[in-house]
Amino acid sequence: MDLPLLQGIDTVIVRVSNIEVSKDWYINKLGLSSIWDDPKMKLVVLDTKSPTSLTLWQTDQSVMVNRETASYPIFRTPDAEALRQELLSRGVEAGAPIQDDHVKYFFFYDPDGNVLEACQVHE
Repeated sequence: MDLPLLQGIDTVIVRVSNIEVSKDWYINKLGLSSIWDDPKMKLVVLDTKSPTSLTLWQTDQSVMVNRETASYPIFRTPDAEALRQELLSRGVEAGAPIQDDHVKYFFFYDPDGNVLEACQVHE
């Protein structure tokens, strides 16, 4: 087979307890937009302004998140501190910024406590 087996990441799935609450939060708090909405399957695909989308998918199971073991998406931002302040002003729970020689980043959390990260790469 001459074609590569994998061609990048299409979407990242985030499991949520209430698709309507989560869809509203991701659209209104983070400014993402819906590109596919399937009420029957209780999922919505969100445009992240990159080749990889974010899919919110409701589960009937309890959403249990441990930041130390969870997989999570990292969003790029040109200014981590400005984004953090904006998210805080919108009522989003956001942790303290962390900085090293290469990046500045912070964690923030959706209504189910899912871990999200925003990262600014120092040029």
